[in-house]
Amino acid sequence: MTEPALAVEDLTVAFGDVTAVDSVSFTAAPETVTCLVGPNGSGKTTLIRAVADLVASDGGTVEHAESTSRSVGYLPQAPAFRPQFTVAETLQFYADLTGGEVDVEATVDRVGLGGVPDRRIDALSGGMTRLLGIAQATVGDPPLVLLDEPSSGLDPMMTRHVGDVITDLAVDGSAVLVTSHDLTTVDRIADQVLVLDRGRVVAADSPAALRQETGTDSLESALTELVAVESGTVLTRTGTEGDT
Repeated sequence: MTEPALAVEDLTVAFGDVTAVDSVSFTAAPETVTCLVGPNGSGKTTLIRAVADLVASDGGTVEHAESTSRSVGYLPQAPAFRPQFTVAETLQFYADLTGGEVDVEATVDRVGLGGVPDRRIDALSGGMTRLLGIAQATVGDPPLVLLDEPSSGLDPMMTRHVGDVITDLAVDGSAVLVTSHDLTTVDRIADQVLVLDRGRVVAADSPAALRQETGTDSLESALTELVAVESGTVLTRTGTEGDT
């Protein structure tokens, strides 16, 4: 059996009296895409930052697959790069930080930036900047790549391209963990979907299995059903909530 690239066990993260991540457990295998979905404030970003070891946990464990250079690559929601650097210089900068090497030409081609390696960061579009963020997350070939809302705010064509890039990363062997509100893309690329509500995983399965479980015809409807059931609320025909 293939060893997981990521194993999370009973992970808990609290900020004062607020528990943002509540006893979460899951694994992510190589060559798969795992998507974290859920309402705003459900704990997605905190969870992915805890997996990246950017937020201290209050309990549980996070285990990464071993790597000779970089075990985890990470793209935050709002990547920030030195504006005077070129695309190639930025990737080399991250390679130097991680103590590894980078094939700039192959890396930019991998994400669709092959035509702009010498373009300065301040001349990139928002979509190109996001693609560069994905590229830097792959420097050093980490077995686990973490992407926090990689297509947020992008147009439909770029959003689809980002989804294709994520799929290709998994095909090339990485375990990719993605947070997203774009359920259309999640439905297309995810091998595993973790549905979070108030810091807890309330469902975990493939998109098709979640639709079947809830008797719905879309992932959006399935998510609504799963979160409503877990929260103990129902929507009336007028759209208002009532306690059950």
